Amino acid sequence: IAFSGRSNVGKSSLINRLMNRRNLAQTSNTPGKTRLLNFYLINRNLHFVDLPGYGFAKRSKAEQKSWAELIDAYLQRSERLRGLVQLIDARHDPSGDDLEMIKWLSEANFPFVVIATKVDKISSTKKRKQLDKSLRIISDVAEVDFLPFSSATGQGRNELLNWIENVI
Repeated sequence: IAFSGRSNVGKSSLINRLMNRRNLAQTSNTPGKTRLLNFYLINRNLHFVDLPGYGFAKRSKAEQKSWAELIDAYLQRSERLRGLVQLIDARHDPSGDDLEMIKWLSEANFPFVVIATKVDKISSTKKRKQLDKSLRIISDVAEVDFLPFSSATGQGRNELLNWIENVI
């Protein structure tokens, strides 16, 4: 299972929460910390793959292009990849890069789920409105499974683990 999304969207934190381990995947407040494909052996039948984030402006164009090629090659050539967890930041509308990735996954008929991270950082009065807006924007591009998630509280953890179990 691969994890994709913009830089600093919370991919590594989500992996840590799923595994109930604080430091399995290295986290940082600095965007662009993950620069390679990081593989985590979960059990005999399951690996998690933390992909480098996209959309981070402080990297050179050459480095951004290299990351894009690395991710594209992995997604297209991996024979063991069973599904992808596409992360978006719940506090913001999905970016053009997010929508492009979601459209690509949908058109390729690839199993994926969209996870809205950092829901704990939105006030309860704004949360439902923002999540509904994000889902409407995404629905213009593809029909998706959509789950809110908080690495801080664990909200959405069981639902995501169920999704993963169903695709492997």
